Amino acid sequence: MGQFFEVIPEYLMKWILEQKMFWVATSPLSASGHVNVSPKGGLYFGLLDEKTFWYMDLSGSGNETISHLYEPDNGRITVLFNSFEGPPRIVRLFGHGSVLERGGVHEAGDQAFDDFVKKHDLQVLPSSRSIIIVNVHQVASSCGYSVPCYEFRKFRSTLNESFARKEEKFEQGKSEESRERYWAFKNAYSVDGLPGMKVGCKTGKQEGIAPIEKMVGPLAPQGYRNARAFGIWHLILVAVLSAICTALFLPLLPATLQGALHSSAS
Repeated sequence: MGQFFEVIPEYLMKWILEQKMFWVATSPLSASGHVNVSPKGGLYFGLLDEKTFWYMDLSGSGNETISHLYEPDNGRITVLFNSFEGPPRIVRLFGHGSVLERGGVHEAGDQAFDDFVKKHDLQVLPSSRSIIIVNVHQVASSCGYSVPCYEFRKFRSTLNESFARKEEKFEQGKSEESRERYWAFKNAYSVDGLPGMKVGCKTGKQEGIAPIEKMVGPLAPQGYRNARAFGIWHLILVAVLSAICTALFLPLLPATLQGALHSSAS
């Protein structure tokens, strides 16, 4: 039977920290935007308290989570843990997230990133690009009876090794291997065109780096439209509706009120 909590119970906190991987799900506000789910592996996460979860976000070809958390009035995120060994269990952390960006070689990131790393004595990996903080407002626990059982073998080291090689090449004088140039190319925008990493966006503009094309074909997004934004078409619609209402209802008003309206208009 599913259970809901306002905070993470102590027994679930212990279980969460024992897991080897989890998933994060986010979505843009627009109904035409793409929902994203990302798997995360490695021991790069933790709990600050019963309502705060964090994880070290590593560089990759996508940056949907960062873009969705940065979107004004958004920030929604769900973190899912799943038991593959031992008793079955699924845990979801519902909340709102914030981004602490790591700086590049030439571009400063968030001071909060450096402060968080220092305070919690964290290792910054060559592939590290941000720390995601999740303020949890609801916790769900369910059975997971239909989830298969798997035996954990090992963590993959390919990503960290790849960025370690890039870092080494940069230190040897190859400026094109800097991490901020990688972020400018692949992490500056989401698949829907939402701004991503601030360091990536800034570097891209300064160095003229065009972002990678992320979706192709006739159904690829042509431009992002926030469903909550108030644009020119909303103004036109208001003007048209106002004109229609005036034409329909003004004749029905008393003559004295009509005169007052005409006087105020003139």
